[in-house]
Amino acid sequence: MGLRFVPSLRARAPRAQSPRRPYRIAGLALLLAAAIGAQAQFATPPGGTPITDSSALKPPPGAPVAIVEFSDLQCPACAQVNPVLKAAVAKYKIPWVRHDYLIPYHNWSPNAAINARWFDLKSKAIGSEYRDQVFANQSTIYNPMLLRQFTTRFALSNGLVLPPDVDPQGKLNAEVQADTALAKRTGIRHTPTVFVVTANSKGPPFIEVLRPEEQLNQVIDQAIVDTAPAKSAKPVKAAKSARP
Repeated sequence: MGLRFVPSLRARAPRAQSPRRPYRIAGLALLLAAAIGAQAQFATPPGGTPITDSSALKPPPGAPVAIVEFSDLQCPACAQVNPVLKAAVAKYKIPWVRHDYLIPYHNWSPNAAINARWFDLKSKAIGSEYRDQVFANQSTIYNPMLLRQFTTRFALSNGLVLPPDVDPQGKLNAEVQADTALAKRTGIRHTPTVFVVTANSKGPPFIEVLRPEEQLNQVIDQAIVDTAPAKSAKPVKAAKSARP
């Protein structure tokens, strides 16, 4: 009868686990969480614009916070948001950078954008007011002829005479088309598209405001906090020694 191997019934002692492994795993988890958090901070919000070129999403030189808007003067949604943006600019005293993004099937917005730039040449304030008034009276402007009548009245109310052709050399139209091309490079897909942009911020350099009526002031408040200069610590005076 041959010999049989009988396995030992003695239980093996469990191998001691290195005390370094839990800490190593915890460290990796923290790094991963930080990476995800950093990525989420700059990620496109749900329903937001996938940015392909952020060069336009900066405040003017010297301004820590600004609003950047892409709009079409014939867009009803832009007209609805315009008073909200105007009120925020008045409240916070921040720049408002307005870009044209022409909607192809709109029949008078290209002329309105050119008119606005003609008024800009007279005064930036008048050009901005013209845009505001176009939005406010948008429902009464059905075609280029009515736009012309409205623009003539606006010019007269500001002591100006609207020439028969405000852009004889096509320079203003080229600027409008360049703005629309910039919007497309940025990744803009609809109007209005509104951003709060910052310089030297502790937070994101730009944030898209999907619902300006509800979110704009809150986003601006946070941007102001994120761009506030750090307060320098006051030097501590040495205590005077008591004389005997």
